[in-house]
Amino acid sequence: MRTDPPPPDPVDPDVSLDVPAQRRELGPAVLGAIALGGGLGGLARHGLSTAVAGPWGVLLVNVLGCALIGVLMVLAPRLHRLARPFLGVGVLGGFTTFSAYALDVVRLGGATAVLYLFATLLPALGATFLAMTVTRKVAG
Repeated sequence: MRTDPPPPDPVDPDVSLDVPAQRRELGPAVLGAIALGGGLGGLARHGLSTAVAGPWGVLLVNVLGCALIGVLMVLAPRLHRLARPFLGVGVLGGFTTFSAYALDVVRLGGATAVLYLFATLLPALGATFLAMTVTRKVAG
């Protein structure tokens, strides 16, 4: 029995590289959008991290980035097909820095590390859900 893969979702650029039709979705436009967005997001993170140095800068970047991801999750179906790879994977992927967060946890050590761990994780998740809720109400 032959089963064809389901048609790709027009909003979700995630692909299975095992499916040739989906592999073609990762063309130059998508990869270029991700690369450009990643560069811009990294520059924005550097600027904000320079203004607010140390673990507090990382916390601010990640909470703000998670809030913006919440907004994007609600609006993505209404945007151009390259908006999600550009903004979500590129800009916000380059902006948020959970690797620096993990490194800060290791560097801080002890009770301070545990406090910092939850002081970032809980506000970041809260910011995502709050931003999604507000965006849904505002966007209708």
